[in-house]
Amino acid sequence: MSRLLGSVRARATLGATLVVAVALVAAGTAVLLSLRSNLLGEAGTQAERSAREVATELAVGTPYADLSLDVDDRPVQVVDEDGTLVAAGEDLERITGTGVDAVKPQPAASPGGAGDDDGDDDDDAGEPLEPGEIGERTTISDGSATIDGDTEDYRFAAVPVETEDRGRLTVYAGAPLSAEHGAVNTALTVMLIGFPVLLAVVGWVTWLVTRRALRPVEGIRREMAAITASEDLARRVPVPGTHDEVARLASTTNETLAALEASVERQRRFVADASHELRSPIASLRTQLEVAAAHPELLDLDGAVEDTVRLQRLAADLLLLARLDAGERPADARVDLAALAREEAAGRAGVSVQEGGETGAVAVAGSRGQLGRVLANLLDNAQRHARSAVVVSVRRDGGLAVVGVADDGDGVPEADRERIFERFVRLDDARSRDDGGAGLGLAIARDVAVRHGGTLTVHGGPAGGALFELRLPAA
Repeated sequence: MSRLLGSVRARATLGATLVVAVALVAAGTAVLLSLRSNLLGEAGTQAERSAREVATELAVGTPYADLSLDVDDRPVQVVDEDGTLVAAGEDLERITGTGVDAVKPQPAASPGGAGDDDGDDDDDAGEPLEPGEIGERTTISDGSATIDGDTEDYRFAAVPVETEDRGRLTVYAGAPLSAEHGAVNTALTVMLIGFPVLLAVVGWVTWLVTRRALRPVEGIRREMAAITASEDLARRVPVPGTHDEVARLASTTNETLAALEASVERQRRFVADASHELRSPIASLRTQLEVAAAHPELLDLDGAVEDTVRLQRLAADLLLLARLDAGERPADARVDLAALAREEAAGRAGVSVQEGGETGAVAVAGSRGQLGRVLANLLDNAQRHARSAVVVSVRRDGGLAVVGVADDGDGVPEADRERIFERFVRLDDARSRDDGGAGLGLAIARDVAVRHGGTLTVHGGPAGGALFELRLPAA
């Protein structure tokens, strides 16, 4: 069963068929009940009409022998107040449901006695009637009767009538229920035959429509399988021109593939650039060690230490970038940016921190170590390009904490103000690799800023150099 219902088409077809089946059963039941109720009501009306016709004859004094009791072969009984059958149809052989099972009339009681009893018991027997008056209330009951050898179910109507010389009489007349049974059975047969056919049509149409609707999804699945097998992230899934949910799914899938391709390409460039950057200090350090091994007197200890430190810093930068790319969430500690700025600026020549205003009250939530790394990288970059001074400012701008690092150097060309945040990017090719770094400081600073829900941008500074602004949500 799980394998049979393993597809969306099968589940959709089964679901639609079940819903329609439940709706058809409910509607069919309602129709049958309504039809039966209407037919029963019509039979009751016919029985009441027949009973009132006989009651009208009794009200005008028609003798029992002259009553119209055998019209349309319907069972009719006339019963007095004592429950004695005083008149009935000639062909009536058996009857149930009226409360009087007799089918042969009995001799009637004396008119006087009946009249006296009726006068005393009108209030107890039912609605009070005047002589010659027919009762308004009709009692309906169901039963059966045999007329001239044919037995059928009937709906009986009981109508009271007050006569002048025979007291109160009750007329029972029946209407056959064969039409009701026949109509209900016919409707039920039609439903039992038609419903399965209709359900089969619904299931077949749903299967076809679902197949047509899911055809683009199958195309997307096949293309995704091909992309996975070929590892060619440049391929895209087909987007149908239906402008529906499937089309939006295909568009979103292509956007995901594009982002994945960009991420993979970025990782490839990162690995290649990292390998290139690591090769130089490792090769330099190895050369110095090999020379020292052959000629100890030529050992450049200071150069070896510098290469080792540079290699250590590069490895630390690469590890931090790897953690950031892996989605490492920053800590949620409260960090005072003003205090952090003063701490990072301490001991740096030509670096000053602006005091006053709200400088001492600006705090953010995050990792103190990572935010300190951002400020250190910004200060290193500013000192590398400044002529004489670097100014750090900390302020609050609405719900944001803003840290500015400005230098009085040559600034950053507007065309390069986004490119400098890419990894392993150096604008000054003439600057030596040792002085210019590996080109990871600003990339790390922006990644950390983004991880903390902020931004890092560069503008023209007030002293003509560059102004880096770090904006973070204030705590």
